[in-house]
Amino acid sequence: MELSVRKRNIVLSILFFLPVVFILVMLLSKDNYNPLDIVKEGVVELPSNSENIQLKDHITILSFLGKKPLENSTAAFNLKELVYDRSKGFKTFQVVMLLPDNAKSEAETLLKEIKSYEDLRFWHLVYISESNIKKVFNNLKSEEELDENLSTSMVYIIDKDLNQRGRIDDRTDEEIESNKPVYSLYSYDCVEVAELKNKMAAEDMRVLFKEYRDKRKGEFDDSNQRRSKDLKQTNE
Repeated sequence: MELSVRKRNIVLSILFFLPVVFILVMLLSKDNYNPLDIVKEGVVELPSNSENIQLKDHITILSFLGKKPLENSTAAFNLKELVYDRSKGFKTFQVVMLLPDNAKSEAETLLKEIKSYEDLRFWHLVYISESNIKKVFNNLKSEEELDENLSTSMVYIIDKDLNQRGRIDDRTDEEIESNKPVYSLYSYDCVEVAELKNKMAAEDMRVLFKEYRDKRKGEFDDSNQRRSKDLKQTNE
């Protein structure tokens, strides 16, 4: 009888403490997140433009819509629905799409289609020369190239300090355990819904917003960012 009571007390103790342990683990994991890696420092600022849009002091998703914006409508709609709608509440967030001047009519048509769903106050079409579009793109860390229309389905995250963000090591846990070679993620494909939704929106943008919230509160520890920089230098 005494043994049975003891077993019952042990079981009750386990049932009581398990939720507490789970909550503590969740709290610790939230406080010790890894900041989104800086994959390139000193991204070039946008040239002077009629919209007066700049990258500095904003968290920007930078896109290259090109000469034929309607051909990239799928990428634009995916970006709006999967990332913009989840991120627009952050004060300094913006989406910037670069286009040449001769794409204005087609771009405005595309924007009207997207606007039929919702107001896009933080979604900017910026018209600059073709040479400046190439200059901005070539200054980014990228494994892709602009096509003949100066467009790409890839988008890039630029932070408030003109640093390009991404993942220096984009391996899965299984790939790390299997000692697979390191590969990076410098940009996000707007045609790939899973990448846009699961990596960019659900993880990377959320982590970057948290970093800036913690900086405002004086709670940000940049030691993880320094370790990321060391890893980057090791792999270059």
